[in-house]
Amino acid sequence: MSCNEKTGTENGVGGFADELGELGEAVSDFRLSVHGWSEAALSRSRNVVVTGRRRIWRLTAGWALGCVLVAGSVSSGVYKHHHQQQLVRLAAARVAERQRLAAQEQARQEEEDLLAKVDSDVSRQVPSAMEPLAQLMAGDESK
Repeated sequence: MSCNEKTGTENGVGGFADELGELGEAVSDFRLSVHGWSEAALSRSRNVVVTGRRRIWRLTAGWALGCVLVAGSVSSGVYKHHHQQQLVRLAAARVAERQRLAAQEQARQEEEDLLAKVDSDVSRQVPSAMEPLAQLMAGDESK
């Protein structure tokens, strides 16, 4: 197949050149159009669109910090309550120890008093066999 057969003209080069000229002119017009559009797009003022990601991160960070604050408050309250309970237990143990020591001291004192009473009741200055003689001597001293 030759050029003449493709174009359908006897003078194939002339018709082909006309088509190429038209195609080249269309391409150059398109190129100028694209360059013009690009320059217009670059020269116009643009508004920067702030994405929602920044707001979402702020919201997430706010919730996270809020949760940390609540958790810290609750844990400090629990720790304070636990510490207070330990102090109450220690104070109760001290009071119980003091009461136990006071009860032991009182029991020891009662035991000593009882032993002293028993000792005074059981002991005599003079044996019972010599009691009449001791009474005579006591009577002489009073005279």
